[in-house]
Amino acid sequence: MSNDASSTRGPQLRRALTLWDLLLYGIIVLQPVAPMSAFGALSDRGHGHVVTAILIAMVAMLCTAVSYGRMARVYPSAGSAFTYVAREIHPAAGYVTGWSMVMDYIVNPLICTIWCAGQAHEFAPGLPVWGWKIFFAVVFTLLNMQGIKTSARVNATLAALMSGVVVIVFVTTIRYIFGHPHSEPGFFTRPFYDPKTFTFSDLFGCTSLAVLTYIGFDGISTLSEEAENPRRNIMLATVLTCLAVGILSASEVYVAQLVWPASQPFPNQDTAYVYAAARTWAPLFTILGATLLVANFGSGMGAQIGAARLLYGMGKSNALPKSFFGKVDPKHQVPRNNVVFIGVIVLVGSFFLTFEKGIELLNYGALIAFMGVNASAFVHYFLKQPEKKLTNFVLPVVGFFVCLGLWWNLSVPAKVVGTIWMAVGIAFGIWKTEWFRKPLSFDVPAE
Repeated sequence: MSNDASSTRGPQLRRALTLWDLLLYGIIVLQPVAPMSAFGALSDRGHGHVVTAILIAMVAMLCTAVSYGRMARVYPSAGSAFTYVAREIHPAAGYVTGWSMVMDYIVNPLICTIWCAGQAHEFAPGLPVWGWKIFFAVVFTLLNMQGIKTSARVNATLAALMSGVVVIVFVTTIRYIFGHPHSEPGFFTRPFYDPKTFTFSDLFGCTSLAVLTYIGFDGISTLSEEAENPRRNIMLATVLTCLAVGILSASEVYVAQLVWPASQPFPNQDTAYVYAAARTWAPLFTILGATLLVANFGSGMGAQIGAARLLYGMGKSNALPKSFFGKVDPKHQVPRNNVVFIGVIVLVGSFFLTFEKGIELLNYGALIAFMGVNASAFVHYFLKQPEKKLTNFVLPVVGFFVCLGLWWNLSVPAKVVGTIWMAVGIAFGIWKTEWFRKPLSFDVPAE
């Protein structure tokens, strides 16, 4: 009888992912070299103090990670910020959250294009940076139009290679630091606090950028249906991923700041970490530069198809014009119109945005989504529960207000552009739904 019953249910996802599997997945998604690409922008914005900024950002992300993990228990198959907000607070608030995530998806391949172009120019200066921007924007678009995917095995291999390079960086930088005299007081504490350059505004502005290091940890919640004991392990893996990546990232930028103090300008801000590593061992300029180039190439390509799929979901549900955004190429089975659309935005935007401004725009949307998740957790676990537990109040409230503070400390241009984006989206949503009286979906089709 039980066999017949199970057979009528059809194929089921297998709960085979252990806590260690989930943790490894999270670290692969965030990448062991997470802060290296943004190191120059972080150092410039914070006048050093990158380590402190990453650790403060980690506190906000840990609170938010708890909220994500707890909401994944409530909606184990949804796993998205806009779903949590729409169901717990209001569909209009969910729409605002979803629209902020659209900006994230679009800006992500843009900043990868900018970074890849800068690093490729360091390797091959014969082609100007603008030429490399065109090259990467076109290559990302063409490859994604072919439906090329990166398998989990390739991702795991790449993560292992990146981890190996990180170990080499630590070995060479530690050898360099202790191989050179440094008698000035405060040498080893300067990356945490330098009284000559410290201001709270610079620190919080740097922390607003440092959130980029943790972007993607919420992806663990999408594995709820395949995880062993998901009610326990999803939240635990999300928190441990943020903690592990935060400590690793802080260690990476700490040694880099000891090797290359913030008072010394970098030849190229976008590839600053590569120059710092090369100071300890010249071959690292090529080794680390190539590693980060491959990592950002993979991220940029994946981010572009992710953005295209999000737009396809919106087109399919009539949130955007279905005749354009809801179409799939029958040969390669990809939303070709959307891939090209994102490619054009990436190409044009790369000529107007710097890497640093791109990070801020991405974090503008991400921090709104994080605030939404914390607010959802507060509503579900504190306001709607008969028993008012202190932890159900403190963690989401702290996460919300720290994220709000980081959002507030983004630069004025980033907030202006981000607010214009949000205003356009909200106006469109009001028109499309007649003041949100009609449903408007952001669902992304399954793979």
